[in-house]
Amino acid sequence: MLQHLHIENYTLIDSVDLEFRPGLNLLTGETGSGKSIVVEALGLLLGEKASTDFIRSGAERARITGVFASSGRCGAGRWSRLLAALSESGFEIPEDEDLVVQRDILAGGKSRVFVNHQPATVGLARSIAPYLAEVHGQNEQQELFSPAVQLEALDRFGGLGATAAEARERFGRWKQLRARQEELTRRQQERMRQMELWRFQAREIEEAGIEADGHRSEDQSLEEEKLRLAHAARIEERLAACYDLLYDAAHSATVSVAAAQKNLEEVAPYDSRLQPMAEALASARVSVEDVALSVRDLLSRLDQSPGRLEEVENRLELLDRLKRKYGPTLDDVARHGEEVKARLREAESDAEAMQTIEREVAEASSLFESLARELSGRRAKAARELKRAVEGELRELAMKGTVFEARLAVSESAEGWSAAGMDRVTFQISPNPGEPLRPLARIASGGELSRIMLALETATDARGERATAGKAAAREKNSRKRSGGGHRAGEREGQTLVFDEVDSGIGGRAAETVGRKLRQLGGGRQVLCVTHLPQIASFAHHHFRVEKIEQNGRTVTRVERLDGRARVTELARMLSGSQVTEAVLQHARQLLQMNS
Repeated sequence: MLQHLHIENYTLIDSVDLEFRPGLNLLTGETGSGKSIVVEALGLLLGEKASTDFIRSGAERARITGVFASSGRCGAGRWSRLLAALSESGFEIPEDEDLVVQRDILAGGKSRVFVNHQPATVGLARSIAPYLAEVHGQNEQQELFSPAVQLEALDRFGGLGATAAEARERFGRWKQLRARQEELTRRQQERMRQMELWRFQAREIEEAGIEADGHRSEDQSLEEEKLRLAHAARIEERLAACYDLLYDAAHSATVSVAAAQKNLEEVAPYDSRLQPMAEALASARVSVEDVALSVRDLLSRLDQSPGRLEEVENRLELLDRLKRKYGPTLDDVARHGEEVKARLREAESDAEAMQTIEREVAEASSLFESLARELSGRRAKAARELKRAVEGELRELAMKGTVFEARLAVSESAEGWSAAGMDRVTFQISPNPGEPLRPLARIASGGELSRIMLALETATDARGERATAGKAAAREKNSRKRSGGGHRAGEREGQTLVFDEVDSGIGGRAAETVGRKLRQLGGGRQVLCVTHLPQIASFAHHHFRVEKIEQNGRTVTRVERLDGRARVTELARMLSGSQVTEAVLQHARQLLQMNS
């Protein structure tokens, strides 16, 4: 509910503060006094396109601030959805805190928006506007032209809000799964193009059978073996000579050391310094013998096979090729092999996931389609009932003979599905007998559209009141057992309805009917209305007069809340113009007595 509206430096308004209340709030005044300016300012606050032309001459900026009551004073469900929408945009507003929306239009052409004093965007203001107010002005492209808004109005009339909400959830689940399926398909297609290459690489690396001893890589060991094999003859020659010198020759090192040891041992008893020397030679002899035996063992195992050298060279060539492709080291080659194996396993798991997601998409599609078909059937029934109800309301609103139809188009294919189901609705009218039905946007004038909106609202509220009354009777009959489902009259409670030019082209009895219906709407929510007709003004719960005055040589607009005699005087002015007689005042009093 709009609780407070501050308008500053906007066209003819220098500064105005309006305190609105629940019920029907009416603005009246002379033609050109600026009544519609208030409606236009509210539209700007809710995200309508701004222009520097709106800034009052001589001012640097125009400012519009609206304070909207929290859930304690408006529809809790709508307020909760509003706070959720704000939270998604990073604005955490306590549930018991009023919402303050401010819009500044700067002389340089820029526009600034603040939500509870935090910088925001015009887009955010526009997105939360449906939770706050619905403005039906005379110059703007009406929201009611939107197929989505028309479908919402049909669902509201038919009490289909809960079913439509469940359909949105099922559609969201289906879309989410479809997106996952498309992502898996795309990824699978990309991997399919790579899988043959991955299989070849994994097979090539695996068949190579790369060995590792934990200390040296296979190619290092093979390089050493290749070097030995390439010089095998020379190695054999030098090892044989070494063995002879150490052990096998007549005067080998072993024989010479043994002889030297014996000579020292023979004279050691005569000189204590000689025995350690003899022992050292004994140890040296053992060491020389050990080396000689090791050389002999190497000689016995020495491989001079030309075939082995060729094998080693071929193996090194294979490993070098793998290192060039996947290296630069054999560790890198082995690592690459494990990576492509992992990709192949992922591709196989994708195939399994694809089967799973296909099954889940089919199930989600079936769940959504079954509910959407049920919803479509109920909408068709609601459309027929809405036609009768709206045409009845329009007859009372001086639009007798107008034919109204909520025409449904049902999409049988999944390509035409949406969060709203499988239906699209178009509100069509024929204002005059014999004329074909055409969409609202091509037929309705500003005043007609306001009355059509009023007819929709009152028809919906009347249906909701009947449903509420029926549930109340059922609760009483069933010892106050809890009942569920159905349409609630307060489904849009908390949203402010704004009508401008709703009285265009009507008068007399029709005007009285419009006033009565506006007051009826005001019984369940806040309604703001601009009117020129006293019959409508007499139904107001709260009456405001808009007037232009001259102040300090400039024209300014003032807004004043009327009570008592001031309200009677304003109604009298509306009835007779500038000549206000006692008879006219009495007539105004009678209107207030009958309609307040």
